[in-house]
Amino acid sequence: MNAESAPPAVHVERLGHHFGSKAALVDVSLRVERGELFGLVGPNGGGKTTLLKVLSTLIRPATGEARVDGVDVVVDPARARRRIGVVFQHPSLDEQLTPRENLRHHGHLHGLKGRMLAERIDQELSMVGVADRSDDLVRVLSGGLKRRVELAKGLLHQPSVLLLDEPTVGLDPGGRREFWDHLRGLKSTHDVAMLVATHLMEEAEGCDRIAIVDRGRLVALGAPDGLRAEIRGDVITLETDDAAWLASAVTEQFKAAATIVNGRVRIERPDGAAFVPRLAEAFPGRIRSITVGSPTLEDVFVHRTGRQFVDGDDD
Repeated sequence: MNAESAPPAVHVERLGHHFGSKAALVDVSLRVERGELFGLVGPNGGGKTTLLKVLSTLIRPATGEARVDGVDVVVDPARARRRIGVVFQHPSLDEQLTPRENLRHHGHLHGLKGRMLAERIDQELSMVGVADRSDDLVRVLSGGLKRRVELAKGLLHQPSVLLLDEPTVGLDPGGRREFWDHLRGLKSTHDVAMLVATHLMEEAEGCDRIAIVDRGRLVALGAPDGLRAEIRGDVITLETDDAAWLASAVTEQFKAAATIVNGRVRIERPDGAAFVPRLAEAFPGRIRSITVGSPTLEDVFVHRTGRQFVDGDDD
């Protein structure tokens, strides 16, 4: 099969699922291309983990279709599992074993053995920068090193798709940056698509494309730069004692669409810095503080949903 005719790494079509009366996924459709670093972004409780559980065959969707490397995860789950690697949100390593021993046992589950398995273990541990700690017990490793071993474990059987569920939970900022550096490095060393679920918008900035999900629905899809460009200017936020009055007054006087988000007045303008003095002059004593900045992915979330990005319950 040539590259042009090969199916996408992940293809989700009108996927739906619920837990009791709570909708976890609502008519979600997306594609992840081969070799792509794809971010699945949104508040906790937005549906990210549910989608990964469907793709990893842990739950059957109520409606719709999901394929991994062309294989339907419901029709042929065993075949689909051979095509995916998973880095779980919660640790999956045996801390009483070494990284090498953990990977050896994982390889046996995938039918790997002998010299091939030994070579792959050496290759993956070296790739994630843990070769010099490969014979230490996992329990003495730092959190960042443990997550790297998890990454090597997920790649050991050379999957087509790597699913990562909040892989940097528990890491300090430095550890998170190092882990994402390793993910981006995979693009040059492994022919694998990576679907990474995270509630940290700043982590998504390094992805090729992202999908923003909220309350089970897909609310935005595209490259980070392209999504931010939708806002077409700066984001101005006003702190005030009467947000409703100020939003109405700004809209009436300046014909600028002003919305209220989390008790603050929010304005999107292409001339943000120049507009700030005009606001302060027009409403003396009515504005406690003014901030202006270039749009972020959190601003994209607010732009699409009308709500502040706030974590909810687990997916």
